[in-house]
Parts: sequence; C-alpha cells; structure tokens
Amino acid sequence: MRKKRKNRANEAIHHDRWLVSYADFVTLLFAFFVVMYALSASNESQYQAVSQSIRTAFLEKKHQVIILEEALRERVDHVSPIALDEEWVADSRQLQQASDQLTQQLGEQIKDQLVAVSKGNSWIELQMNSELLFLSGSADLSANSLPVLKKVAEILKPLPNQIQVEGHTDNLPIGTSKFPSNWELSSARATTVVRELIKNGINPPRLSAIGYSEFHPVADNNIEAGRFKNRRVSLLIISQDYSRDRLHSINANRPAAGGQDQNLSASAKP
Repeated sequence: MRKKRKNRANEAIHHDRWLVSYADFVTLLFAFFVVMYALSASNESQYQAVSQSIRTAFLEKKHQVIILEEALRERVDHVSPIALDEEWVADSRQLQQASDQLTQQLGEQIKDQLVAVSKGNSWIELQMNSELLFLSGSADLSANSLPVLKKVAEILKPLPNQIQVEGHTDNLPIGTSKFPSNWELSSARATTVVRELIKNGINPPRLSAIGYSEFHPVADNNIEAGRFKNRRVSLLIISQDYSRDRLHSINANRPAAGGQDQNLSASAKP
C-alpha cells in the first residue's frame, strides 16, 4: 500500500512539469510577437519616411513646373508681335504700283504688242520692241519713242530702285563700220535709252546699261515673227533688297585692291 501511494505522489509531481514547458513556450511566443511588432513598427516608420520623401519630391517638381510655366507665360506676354519689315513692304508696294501704272499708261503700246510688262517677287520687267524705239540698224531714238520713254521716266522717277537697261538683237549679223557686230548694237541701244531716262529726270546712279547681243532671245530666231520679238530693250527694275544682296555678293567675290585678278563677272538676271 505504501509503495502504491508513493508512486501516485511521484506521478502528480511529474504531471505538473508541463507547466514549465508551456510557460517557456508562451514566453517565446511573446518574444516572437514583440519582435514582429517591432519590425512592423520599424517598417511602417520607414515606409512613412520613404512615402514622405517621394511626396515631397513630386510636390517640389510640380512647384518648379508651375514656376517655369508662369515664367514662360510672363516672358511670352512681354514679347512683342513680330513686326513685318516695313522697308520690304513699302518696296513691294511701290513695285506693284509702278507695274500697274506702266500697264495703264502704256496700254496702247501693249495692245500693239510693242511693249510688255511682267512682274516677279523682286523685279519688274518692261520690254520695249526696237521697232518702237529705233530705226532699223540704228541706235538713234525714233520720234515715237520719246513720249513713251518720258512716260516711263515719270513713273519710275519717284522710286529708289535700281534700273538695269538691257539691249537685245536678233541673230542676223549687222557688220557695219559703226556696229561691227550685234554686241556693239545692243550695247549702244541700251546706252541710248539710259541717256534718255537721265534726260527725263532719272537719277544716274540708279541706272546701268548692258548689251546682250543675240544671246538672250525670247522667241525663235529662225522666223521673222520671232526675230521681231527678240529685237528689244528691256528695263529691269530691281527691288532694293535684291540689289543689296547682289552688291554684297559682288563685294565678297571681288579681288583685293592691287590683286592680279581683274576679271569682271556679269551679274545674273533675277
């Protein structure tokens, strides 16, 4: 009996030992959750810090964009509208008015196909047939040419534009003592027209005379109708901008003073 009772006491003692293990387990669980909570709190704070940094960065960028937009808008508001070149507009208007006046004043000659007026962006060309201006094979002006050239001078006199007077012939050789070739004849006719324009009030520095002989035809030289059109004097009224550009080009290509190259290059028609 005693032995049985002793065993029961020992069993009771051993049965209570699980409480120690349970307490250890609970302690470990508590420690685990404490660590997890600490990690969670740390991640949350780090997340909040990162989130705040990103939000701040984007807000600053947005603020910078707004400031830049306002600065650009302010600068654009202060920019004046692009003004048109008043000189170019006035020059173009004057050329158009001169073209219209020539067409109106020389309407009878245009109808008879003795005069033609054409206009480009930077020039006016007035073509006058040699039959209107000269006697055959001569550089002397006819009586019929004088009132025509006077009208032309009256229209062109107020303009500041350069006037290039060009003489042209057909391809039939002339071979006189005064004009050995069509070069001399075309140059003499251009020069004669220049002198008449000066006589009627055109400022001489605005004028130039060029002889092209037979080498710039506007019609077929193999037929009489074509040769009739090719015998002509043309007045080329050049815009001021084009004149300046051409002058700059000539000066840029001109050899230095005292240089050996003295060749003169002919300027091209616009």
